[in-house]
This record gives sequence, structure tokens and C-alpha cells, in this order.
Amino acid sequence: MREKDICRIAVFYDGAYFFKVSSYYVYQHERHARLSFRGVHDFIISEVAQREGIAPSRCQIVDAAYFQGRLTAQQAAEQDRLFSDRVFEDALTRADIALFQQHLAFRPDGSFEEKRIDVWLALEAYEMTSLKKYDVCVLITGDGDFVPLVRKLNTLSARVMLLGWEFEYDREDGRTMRTQVSTGLIDRVNYPVLMKPLIDDRARRHDPLIDNLFLPQTAQNEWEWRPPHRENGQRALPTDFVEGVECQGTIVNLIAGKGYGFIKPESGTDNYFFHASDLIDISIDGLRYEDKVLFVTARGEKGIVAKNVRLSPDDDDDEDEDEDGYDGGNDHNNVAEHESVTADA
Repeated sequence: MREKDICRIAVFYDGAYFFKVSSYYVYQHERHARLSFRGVHDFIISEVAQREGIAPSRCQIVDAAYFQGRLTAQQAAEQDRLFSDRVFEDALTRADIALFQQHLAFRPDGSFEEKRIDVWLALEAYEMTSLKKYDVCVLITGDGDFVPLVRKLNTLSARVMLLGWEFEYDREDGRTMRTQVSTGLIDRVNYPVLMKPLIDDRARRHDPLIDNLFLPQTAQNEWEWRPPHRENGQRALPTDFVEGVECQGTIVNLIAGKGYGFIKPESGTDNYFFHASDLIDISIDGLRYEDKVLFVTARGEKGIVAKNVRLSPDDDDDEDEDEDGYDGGNDHNNVAEHESVTADA
């Protein structure tokens, strides 16, 4: 690279992975804050400048792309996520990050599956690098499936930097959740950067570059997904809501792997959240999408919830098994493709 040349950087986000990492920092880590796109980009520029041996002023992020699965409009409406999805898209727009989305696969049991997103990311990264001749491509992921992409990018004379996170935490049910970065990916990229040790390093505790990776409490709106009808973090109750009434409804979404789902009442009002602990005479693995259920209305911490959920007598005979046993789910596209679970025996 000539002395006055600009180092052209492109950033490619594995959206499901990045969202999971950001959620870890807001819910499990002592910082209790979400990651900032601008802060991540500033960190990337500094890190690339150091690895390339040039001044940060000569480094420029010329493209950034975020790849994720997307709910259909109907699915998003059923889960009250239309507003939150738009807020997230606004955050990407403010950070000059292009959004690439593909509909999530919708299984008959109500769960979601993210398909072909990683392939799309790899194809776009290779094509864009071929056309625009990036000097450094930054992958934010932990998936070893991207090793072939790294090789291809190297053939185009692009260096590849990896931003990866490895962490674990214990859930309330005693299970240990782990997120790891593929060893093969770490070994193959030119500039591997494992972020958690840097963030937790006490020597850098007050380093502005590290602190700016997170949104300050006064600026959480970049990741704030609270619809305007919520007050104090709680969802407003429907005007016609009556507590303690038995109703009939239909299962419209199941997140069996996380132990919850949503019921659409026959009255056509807002969907009711339910937890596996509130099921009667059936486990959550025994429920299926579009099952008819009876439930009792109740107030929850964040709005209306269903209690004492049981199969409607009309649905007792419909107990088909899920052949492939998929119990996935997607918490705003937070697909646990890179997450292993260890449960106590």
C-alpha cells in the first residue's frame, strides 16, 4: 500500500450472532448495555490501523452489511414486533449499514428457522470484494462455515479480520449457555480479535475505545425496542381486558426451546403470552402450531398473559409427533445456531 493510499474496509455482520452477543451484554454482563454500531466501527478502524501499521486517518469503512432472518408482516404483528423491527432498522440506517434480509422458514409447529443467510452473506462478501477491491474485510461471526469465504477473500488480496465473542452464563433453570468461535475460523483469518478478553481487561476499563463499544444509558434508544403504547416498560392492557376469565384460543407461535409461546384468543384481541410452567396436563413439546387451547386471562409483568393453559377438548386427539424434533425459535432473529447447551443430569 502506498503511503497516501486509503485502507478500504468492509464490515459484514452475521445478524443472529451479533444480536445474541449484544443481548448477552445487556442482560448477563455487568455493563448492562447494548453494543453500539458506531462504537464497533470506531474500534474496527483503530484495530485495522494497528494491524496494518498505518494511521487511523487512512482507514475508512466504505461498506457495512447486516444479514438476518425476517419475520413476515403477519408473524411480526402477532408478536407485537412491527414497531421494534422498524426501530432496529432505523438504528442500522443511522450507522450507514445496509440491511440484507430473508424470510425465516416457518415450520408447522410454529417455530422458525433461519436458512441460507450465511450463504447469502458469503456470496455478497465475495462479490462485493471482487468488484470494489477492499483491502480489509471484517467478519463479525463465530461460525466455522465461513472458512471457505476467508480463503476466497485472500485470493482477492483482501486481508480478513474476525471480531468474535466467547462467553457463557447460567440460566435460571440451571442450564449453562455457551457461545464459542470456531477454532478453524480463528486460525484461518489474518487478524483474529477475540473481543471479550479486551472488554473485560481491567487495564482497559476506562479506555474510551472500549467504553464506546456500548451505548450509554442515555442513548439506549439505538437498541430500544419499546412500542409507544408501553409505559414504564410494560405493555398497556387492552381496554376490554378482564382478569380471571377462561377463554379459548389458538397457538400462533411456539418457542419450545425457550419455554414459551403465544395464543391468539377467539375474541381477536391482542395475543397472550404463556410460559411452559403454566401448562396443565401437557408439556410444551406436546403442543403444536394451531392447537386449540383453553386458558385463564391474567396480568403479567409486561402485559397480558395466559395461565392454566390446556388443550381444548376438541383438540385432544391431535397429537402428531414432530418428526425432526426441532424446537428452535427466534428472539428477534436470535437463532441459536452457534449456541451449545449443557444441562445438569
